Amino acid sequence: MASGHRAQFSSRLGFILAAAGSAVGLGNIWGFPTQAASNGGAVFLITYLIMVFVLAYPLLVAELTIGRFGASNPIRSLMSIAPKQKLLASSVGIAGMLGVSGILSFYAIVAGWFFGFLIGPVLSVLGFESAAAWLEGFGTARNIVLMLVFMLLTIFVVRSGVTDGIEKWSSRLMPVLFILFISMVAYTLLQDGAMEGLKMYLVPDMSHFSPDLMVSAMGQAFFSLSIGVCTMMVYGSYLRKDADIPKTAAQVALLDTGVAFVAGLLILPAMFVAQNNGVEIYSDAGALLDGDTLVFSVLPAMFDTMGGAGLIIGIAFFALMVIAALTSSISMLEVPVSCASEELNKDRKTVVWWIGGAIALFSTLIILNFGSMFGLVISVTTEYMQPILGLIMALIAGWIWKRNQVLEELSQGNPELKDSLFWKIWPTYVRVVCPILMALVFLWPVLK
Repeated sequence: MASGHRAQFSSRLGFILAAAGSAVGLGNIWGFPTQAASNGGAVFLITYLIMVFVLAYPLLVAELTIGRFGASNPIRSLMSIAPKQKLLASSVGIAGMLGVSGILSFYAIVAGWFFGFLIGPVLSVLGFESAAAWLEGFGTARNIVLMLVFMLLTIFVVRSGVTDGIEKWSSRLMPVLFILFISMVAYTLLQDGAMEGLKMYLVPDMSHFSPDLMVSAMGQAFFSLSIGVCTMMVYGSYLRKDADIPKTAAQVALLDTGVAFVAGLLILPAMFVAQNNGVEIYSDAGALLDGDTLVFSVLPAMFDTMGGAGLIIGIAFFALMVIAALTSSISMLEVPVSCASEELNKDRKTVVWWIGGAIALFSTLIILNFGSMFGLVISVTTEYMQPILGLIMALIAGWIWKRNQVLEELSQGNPELKDSLFWKIWPTYVRVVCPILMALVFLWPVLK
């Protein structure tokens, strides 16, 4: 099914960094620690890790394998493994593209906020106080301008294609992200109050365990690994035939989970450092205050208590968030762009402007109706579309795709796969165990 003219990543490392860049984003660096802080810390961490490797990893292998076999956009790739169920395959592909476009529409808004908090302190130091205040406020005009700036950055990278765009920029930005991350963790852990946050993050208190926590952990695992919205399927279509998919998927999952874990090492101790410096973190009832926007209130307050070093640390943190957002947004925009450019036989550089512009227009609509649309779009795309589409893809890969074709595709990167423990477990696991486990997680809160 592979096309001789299909673009490919130039190296396995380039693919791993690009795929990790897709997985490592705002939800991973901020959403995961915030959920951990809201759900008992260590208990959520342990549940999340289980969900990544019990559910998300097997489905990541499936998506990458489907993508490389089809060597095309999600619609054609799914149709290639389900030629007798073309309506189902095309519907799932279209739903995935709509889902990822919806995620990018709210993602660009949040990324714009981080961009504002990155530039604001710099302008303040230079004496442009009013401009800095405007960038750090949450006005409608400011939100639209910053969202458009971020979308333009995303369009600029994606229009350059796979090797010169996605791979080149992911390979540059991801190492910078890791260096910033580790440096900030080391600094934060040396501050007064940090150990209290570290204890909460690493010492489990099982009284916090609940069915709702499991649903949250599963959703976070799917969101952080970009499962269910065709992103990894598109990246798989650019993967070389000699790549060992199970091994490569494990490396991406470990890298992504490692970043989430380190994010917790940064955010939870930072929250208690801020609390030690007089910033209120929890309500009297023990609930986390302003969970979704905590980064914009607690962390800047913490940075302010650090004097001159706080300015540098603050700029570094928000630079980290913008980098993480960009490496994820380029993978999201690539899904509909790759499909439209191939299905309509149009030039990528033209298509990326049309689709990027349409998503920016929808983002503007969300900003203008923020109270009613922002939370709704997040809920529909991440809490419902991703898990449901991930489950459907598991069923297609497990029940419709011929098993000998799956083995043949996977064996191209590992000729010994047929006799491996992975092959003895994975096909049945994806067909039976994954759907049952996902159904149980969804139904447990309802049945209780």
